[in-house]
Amino acid sequence: MSADTVWYFAYGSNMTPAIFVERRRMRPLDARPGWIDGYELCFDIPVGSGERGVANLAAVAAARTHGVAYLLHAADAAELDRTEGVSNGLYYREPVDVVVPGNTRLGAFTYRSTISLPGRKPSPRYVGLLLEGARLHGLPAEWVAVLEALELAVDERPEHER
Repeated sequence: MSADTVWYFAYGSNMTPAIFVERRRMRPLDARPGWIDGYELCFDIPVGSGERGVANLAAVAAARTHGVAYLLHAADAAELDRTEGVSNGLYYREPVDVVVPGNTRLGAFTYRSTISLPGRKPSPRYVGLLLEGARLHGLPAEWVAVLEALELAVDERPEHER
């Protein structure tokens, strides 16, 4: 790692190439499965008027969240901030230590939000993205089972908008 690169920890839809590489146009230099301790995955950022929510992290001392550590050029990380709504206050960067295979710790950042509406749930489509990314990057079967067991939101949008 050099001064012009940074590790980013993805735990939501950015785990899947369809979102991270294709939609956000990120070009990771490296990708490693890993986890962070002290954070619990939740879906409390509201999307629309129904019960749908997107991924966020809640500080919970005994929790562990699995995801993907990506090594990015600093310029790409700045562009990722833009696509994630950092300047609009949707998310902010949170410094984290990511544990990757070999029990190596990487200093990284992840995104958290202060926007929280408890009771929100992920849509079936959104969970599908998380599952695709988790499987592709070889996250533990136990974590995949956690994602598969999530209670899903009713998607109030018309079928053609999903």
